[in-house]
Order: sequence, then C-alpha cells, then structure tokens
Amino acid sequence: MSTEALLAITALNRRYLLDFPFEAARQLEAMKRADIVEVLASAPQHAAVRVWQALASDVAAGVLEELGAQLAKRLLAEAEPSASAAALLQLERERRDELVASLEPQVAQEISTLLNYPEGTAGRLMDPRVSPLRGGMSIAEALARLRTLPRHGARELFVVDDEGRLSGRVEIQDLATADSGTSLAEITRGLIAVVQDLDPREDVVEVLQKHPITSLAVINHGGKLVGVIRQAALVSAVEQETSLDIQTMVGASRDERALSNPLFAIRKRLPWLQINLLTAFLAAAVVGLFEGTIAKFTALAVLLPVVAGQSGNAGAQALAVTMRGLVLREISLRHWPRMVGKEAFVGLTNGVAVAATTALGVYFWSGSAGLVAVCAAAMVISMVAAGIAGALVPVVLVRFGQDPAQSSSIILTTVTDVVGFFSFLGIATLLASRLA
Repeated sequence: MSTEALLAITALNRRYLLDFPFEAARQLEAMKRADIVEVLASAPQHAAVRVWQALASDVAAGVLEELGAQLAKRLLAEAEPSASAAALLQLERERRDELVASLEPQVAQEISTLLNYPEGTAGRLMDPRVSPLRGGMSIAEALARLRTLPRHGARELFVVDDEGRLSGRVEIQDLATADSGTSLAEITRGLIAVVQDLDPREDVVEVLQKHPITSLAVINHGGKLVGVIRQAALVSAVEQETSLDIQTMVGASRDERALSNPLFAIRKRLPWLQINLLTAFLAAAVVGLFEGTIAKFTALAVLLPVVAGQSGNAGAQALAVTMRGLVLREISLRHWPRMVGKEAFVGLTNGVAVAATTALGVYFWSGSAGLVAVCAAAMVISMVAAGIAGALVPVVLVRFGQDPAQSSSIILTTVTDVVGFFSFLGIATLLASRLA
C-alpha cells in the first residue's frame, strides 16, 4: 500500500474518531485492551478525549491504567468530570488517589467532589464497578463482552445507550438462551427501579421494601449509570435505617456508634437529657398542684403510676405504628385526621377495657367506689390522649421540617405524664367527698 493511501486511511480514522465518538467507542470496546490503547495514543488528543469518555467506565479505567502517565493525565483533565470520576471509581483507592493528585488543583477538586459522595446517600452504598452493555449490540457481541467482565455473581446486567444513559436491563438467563443473531434490544427488559447517586438512604430502603430486587441501578443527574447497589448493601441499608430510628427516638444521635468517643456521646445526648429534665419538672408541677389532695388521700400516690404507665404504653404503641407508616411512605401529612381519629377510637376502646380491669382490682384492694370511679375515668381519658399524641407527635415534627423519629418518645412521655397526672388528680379532687 502506498504512503498516500496509508495517510488517507489514517486521516479517515481520525475523522471517524472525532465525528462519531460513540460509534467508535462501541467498536473499540470489542477490541483487546492493548489495541484500544494503541488507537487512542495515536489519535489527536481532542479526538482521543471524546472517544475515551464515551467508553464504558470499566473499559475506560482499564485503558487509563495502560496509557502513559502524561496521556492519562490529559484525558482525565480534559474529559467531562463525571466521565473521569466514573472511570476512576473502577480503580483501587491508592491508584485513584495517585492519579487525582497528579492533576491541576482545580480539576482535582472537581473530580474529588464527584468521587466523595456524602454520608447516607446512594452513592456511598453503591458498587461503582459496573460493566454495562450497549443497547445496539447483538447477542453474540454481548456474550463476547460478558466473557471479558469480572465475575460479580450478578443475575442481570444493565443496558445503556450510546451516551451511557441507563435504558434497561437484561437477565443473564435470557442472554444465555437467546439466539446469537438476535439483537440485544429484543431481550432487554424495563427497569424495575432506579435511584440517583445523591438520593438519601431512606429512598433506597423504600425502593427495596416496594420491589423484590437483588441489585439496584444508580444513575447521576444526567441519567448515566454510575454504579449498582447490590443485595448485601441493600440489606445493610435497611438495618442501618432501622437502628438509627431506634436511636433518634430516645434522643441519641444518628452519628453515635457503640464504640464512639465518650465525649462525643455526652455532647450529643446531654442536650436531650436536659430537655427531658425540664419536661419531668413540668409533670412534677402538675402533681404539685394537687399536693393537698394527695396528702389527704394517700391511696392516690399508690395508684398514680398505674394510670401514667398504662397511658405511656398506649402512646408508645400509637407512636410506633405512625412512625412505621411515615418511614414506609404508607401515610403522609394529609392523612393526619384519619390517623388521629383511628388512634382516638383505639385508645377509647382499649381504655374502657383496661379501666374495667383496673376498677375490679382497685375495688378489691380499697373497697372504695369513689376511688374506682377516679381510676376508671382517668384511665379512659389518659389512654385516649396518649393515642392522639402518639399519632400527632411525629406528624408535627415532619410539619416543622424535623426528623419524625427525633426524640419523639421524650415529647410523648411528657404529654402522657401531664395528661395522666392531671386527669387522675383532677378527678380525685372533684370527687373528694366520695373518697372518704
């Protein structure tokens, strides 16, 4: 072949890389890694950048490892930050940090921002080592690509378009049994669920609870596939979210762990303990209003914890059910009248039943019909109030933009104690003439 012909072919190849980067990337992905490196190294820099950032992230990362240091640096610096970050996420952390450190400070900062997802987001849960298939592949091409991929034990692979945007999924079984001449598009299924990389962990948990999936695709703001949250991470997210709700309901910080620094634990817990102390004084003040009644009828002091304890348990039940409904998105703020009505009815019915049992016990213990009436009436009132409070406390917290689990039990305890003490001692004062 003449020199002129070789020059013409080289020029055509360069023009092809520059004008059709997505098509070129698809062709290169079917080639050996060394051949891809040779093509990009010989291409003009601006063409190499366009093609490299169009490659699947796992292929782009492999090419990055085999390119010379200077060319790798130029590719990372001139490609779109999201493409550079997606490729770097495929590498080991030490190698990733080394490459980022070699870049100009401004470029390194842009890429580092994309690499470091905030705590509690889908990006922190995902496995970035994804190997998507191109939608325009044939089954034979897809299988050839699959054989070059690392084994993750996945049951499905994700399909992207030429620009890397997530478009569907393919079951491994469908891929293995399809005719080799069939287009991959013919066996591509719709997506069951997908989350964005900055979505909170609560959204990931919600998706898992709604859909029976073993892997969840993660996309960036542009719709490009950046990772997969696998089953183990999904289960871990559910466990963490559940345990955090338990902590926050009693005033402990979401950030505290079993082996956290003692000073950190003190700093996070003490403010809520001080608030709890103030609410305890409030309940004590209510009791103090009826000091004369208690001094006159000492039996009231014995029975007071019974009413308060029973209403506290009833309120905790209502709170737990409401909290679960909010977390699972079964209910929203607009459902509050139904929730309050339901819990008030449940509190009334349970209150009457418990009051009947209480009345029998108090009568056999004291023989006082007046004391029986006081206990029974106070029990019904306090349990209805507890049910209403248990439904309203998390709703009010959400309404004011707070975490619905944040120290709700402290607030609920205050309400049930104040209402329980006031109703019991207030009715006792009104019926004092019948307690003698």
